[in-house]
Amino acid sequence: MKQTKSLFRHFLKGHFLFIFLPPIILIFLSAFIESPINGEELNALNLFYVVLLLFGFIIVAFVVISWIFFLRLRKRLTRLQEAMSFSANHNSFPRPISVQSDRMDEIDQLGNSFNWMIQQLEDSRKREHEEELLRHRLIANLSHDLRTPLTILRGHVTRLNKESMSLEGQNSLTEMNHTITRVGDLMDDLLSYTLLTSGKHPFRPTSTDIGRLVRASVAAWYPVFEEKEILIEVDLPTEATFYWEADPKWMTRVLDNLFQNILRHAAEGKYVNIVVDVEKEQITVADRGPGMDNSSYERGAGIGLSTSNYMLKKMKLKADFTSNDSGTRVAIGRS
Repeated sequence: MKQTKSLFRHFLKGHFLFIFLPPIILIFLSAFIESPINGEELNALNLFYVVLLLFGFIIVAFVVISWIFFLRLRKRLTRLQEAMSFSANHNSFPRPISVQSDRMDEIDQLGNSFNWMIQQLEDSRKREHEEELLRHRLIANLSHDLRTPLTILRGHVTRLNKESMSLEGQNSLTEMNHTITRVGDLMDDLLSYTLLTSGKHPFRPTSTDIGRLVRASVAAWYPVFEEKEILIEVDLPTEATFYWEADPKWMTRVLDNLFQNILRHAAEGKYVNIVVDVEKEQITVADRGPGMDNSSYERGAGIGLSTSNYMLKKMKLKADFTSNDSGTRVAIGRS
C-alpha cells in the first residue's frame, strides 16, 4: 500500500517550526533591525523579557498543539478500537469504518487494512456456509439414494434363504443380512446428524421433568432388553424429581442412543443399570460390556455419540464416560 502522507512527520514538522522559527526570527531582527521601545533603545533587561515571553509562548504553543494532536489521535484510535470490539460484544463481524482516501495517513491505512480484513472474513464465511450446505445436501442425497441398493440386497438375501444350501452358506447369508441392517442404521445416524447440525431439527427447550422422562424411556425400552435377556436394575425416585431446561425430544433421543449402544456393543454383559440421582441432578447408565476401548464388530464411526454430544451441548449438559474391561458408565449432568 502506497503511503501518501505521514501523520507523525506532519506533527514533528509543526513542532519544529514552533520551536526553532521564533528564535531565528528574533535573532534576525536583533542583528539587522534596531527597534525602539517607548522611544528608547532595547536594553538588556527588555531583551531578557522579550526572550522570556517568546519562550513562554513557545512552551504554551507546544503544549496546546501536542494536546490537540493527541486528542484527535486518541479519538481516531478509539473509533477504530470500538469497531474492532464490536464482534466480541455482538458475536458477529465488525462493521467497516470510514476512511478518508484523500488524507491516507498511518491511521487511515490501518483502517483500510481493517476494512479489507473484514471483507475477506465475510467472503470466507460465505464460502464456508455454501460448502456446509453443499455437504449437508450431498450427505442427505447419498443417505436417501443408498437405501435402494440396500433394499435390493436384502431382497436377494431373503430369496436365497429359501434355497437349500449348506450351513456355512446359511451363516454367510445371516451375516450379510446383519451387515445390511447395520449399514442402514449407520446411514440413519448420519442423516440424523446432518439434519440436526443443519438446523432441520428445531431446538425447543422447556422446563422438563427428568425423572418422569427417564421413567417413560425405560418403560419403552424394557421389553427390548427383556427380549435380549438383559438384566435391568433401575433406581428411579417415585416422588422426588428435578427439572432441566431441555428439549424433551432431544433428551429422549440421547437416552435412546445410549440404550441402543448397550444392545449393539454390551449385550454380552447381560446387564444394564439406570439411576436418577435427584441430589446431584444426574442420570447414570452403566453396563457390563467389554468397554469402549475394546474392538467390536458393530462399532461404528461414533456418529450416534456425536449426535448425542451435540444435543447435550446445546442443552448446556454434558456426558462423562468411564469405561474399562468390566463395563461402561455414562453420567449425564449439567455442564
